[in-house]
Amino acid sequence: MVHGGGPLIVLAGAGTGKTRVLTSRVASLVERGAAAEKVLLLTFTRRAAAEMTARAAALGPGRTAGRVWGGTFHAVAHRLVAEHAEQLGLSAVSVLDAGDVVDLLDLIRDEHGLTGTETRLPNGQTLADVYTRAVNNNRPVREVISTDFPAWTWCADQVVGVLKAFVARKRERGLLDFDDLLLAWRQLLADAVIGARLRARWEHVLVDEYQDVNQVQVDIVTGLRPDGIGLTVVGDDAQAVYGFRGARPAHLLDLANTLSQATVVRLERNFRSVQPLLDLANVIRPGTDAQRITLHADRAGPRARPRLVACADADAQARAVADAVLAAHEDGQPLREQAVLMRAATHSRELEIELTYRRIPYVKYGGLRFIDTAHVKDFLAVLRLLTNTGDEVAWFRLVQLHASVGKARARTLVPLLIDDSVDAGTVVAAAPARTRTALTATLTGLTQARAHTEIAEQAQTCLRLLRPLVRAHYLDGALRVDDLDRLAGAAATSPDLPDFVAELTLDPAAASTDYAKPPQLDDDYLTLSTVHSAKGLEWARVHLIHAIDGAFPSDMALTDVDGLDEEHRLFYVAVTGARDNLTIYTPTRMHTTSYRDRHVYAQPSRFLTAEALATLDRDQTVVGQPAPRAPGTLPTVVLPSLQELFD
Repeated sequence: MVHGGGPLIVLAGAGTGKTRVLTSRVASLVERGAAAEKVLLLTFTRRAAAEMTARAAALGPGRTAGRVWGGTFHAVAHRLVAEHAEQLGLSAVSVLDAGDVVDLLDLIRDEHGLTGTETRLPNGQTLADVYTRAVNNNRPVREVISTDFPAWTWCADQVVGVLKAFVARKRERGLLDFDDLLLAWRQLLADAVIGARLRARWEHVLVDEYQDVNQVQVDIVTGLRPDGIGLTVVGDDAQAVYGFRGARPAHLLDLANTLSQATVVRLERNFRSVQPLLDLANVIRPGTDAQRITLHADRAGPRARPRLVACADADAQARAVADAVLAAHEDGQPLREQAVLMRAATHSRELEIELTYRRIPYVKYGGLRFIDTAHVKDFLAVLRLLTNTGDEVAWFRLVQLHASVGKARARTLVPLLIDDSVDAGTVVAAAPARTRTALTATLTGLTQARAHTEIAEQAQTCLRLLRPLVRAHYLDGALRVDDLDRLAGAAATSPDLPDFVAELTLDPAAASTDYAKPPQLDDDYLTLSTVHSAKGLEWARVHLIHAIDGAFPSDMALTDVDGLDEEHRLFYVAVTGARDNLTIYTPTRMHTTSYRDRHVYAQPSRFLTAEALATLDRDQTVVGQPAPRAPGTLPTVVLPSLQELFD
């Protein structure tokens, strides 16, 4: 049966084909006469948006589905904000990533006296966390400080003052962070004229991963489809794992109550995993019975139950994982079909050493992203300055690449650089003598880049002015310049440079190789990933390490019920990422220092309940445990006399 135009809520269990549901829905709408440009598809990653629109285009008649509006919430928001910049009172638009936000807050807190060494004070990262939590959850800043950051209640007035100045400074300079993009979209929808025009632009709105939306995104979806007509959402409340961004499983579960006429469909036919793995997943699945989803395997496959391996410590765990990976590889399973998942990126320390020693190539996700590397942020800062000379965060970053310019001197130069009435000669004269030549070249290069009309020439000019600075500033400058060569080449192919910068900032590449040639066919490597980074991905064989209390669930999440509930959902995500084989490792002894001189004993994860253990194949031996000595073979120990101390 084909659903009509009423609100549709699809509760899609893990591996049940939600992508196929959304793409088929788009194709069906177009096939039944809906104009493709009247369909809006919202996702949480650029890759998901591209994949879904491509699939929909292939399914749709005459490939007309290719004109569907598709993108992440933030990417669509950026397009709309740029389109309505004048109405929003913005003369220029520069998008700040999370690191830029911290830099700007550090500048402002210094101006407001929230720095010093006499007592501990909140740093820029803490202020950014307070701000984004307040915005995404629609909660007053003072309330957020009181409940989530109680250590700073004594300086709440100063924190509020800094955040007020932060908001004003961004508006003054045409700077927008990720939160601002969503807030601006919501504000456009609230306007009587613009909101009506935006609602008329799309007749159908489809939202992927609805369990991951925060309150602002809920307001946007509601603003687009107030009565729910033409709305389709797909999600799984058991996979809501972004509480730190304001996501709540209740956003999905409450939608059916909000839209009483909505049709709710449950997807329980799993196309990914074999039944023994789903037996475990069904047991540990969190959530209420009212919204229960029980997964059933659609395919036949290995009937081996998931394994539980007890290990003496993290070193023994690393050896056990490496043994299992190589054994599967010897049996013909490529390394690419295997993954090691962990709750936190630090949990793979011993494993990475073992893999390196045994020549097992691996790629790790969940650590530093490509855009978080300093030289990439340097290049994006230069590109932003081509269109927004008032971007003080970009200037603050760029001038510090010059010799003898630290943060203190940069704070004195930036006000001159953003003041249009101050000429370049005055700025250079205010800089240290040692850096005046390089700073002159930088300012000249920016002027030349702005004068070009071709994007490729602008990108290459920016690269030329940055090359000597990067080589001189970083010890591995030559390698970083290679990264920038690829990035400049990608920028040259973009039809709009500000859009390229915004797109890379909003949904960045994972590594510089994303801009290089595809890997060779014979490349093979093991994947190491945090569970957050692995969400939505799958492998034939998965190894889940550190499944012990304190690590998974993380002891940092055990301060309230909501935190523990989210850890439970994260554990479910980890388990459902395996297709054929799953092995869970529980190291008993955890070293608390790198010198191995202190350790604690840990219990298996509380999520491995008795019912869950009944679905597992449990190895009764402890990997890495020293063999017990036979009775009567213990060595004789002679106590020292200490007599020499008294002679």
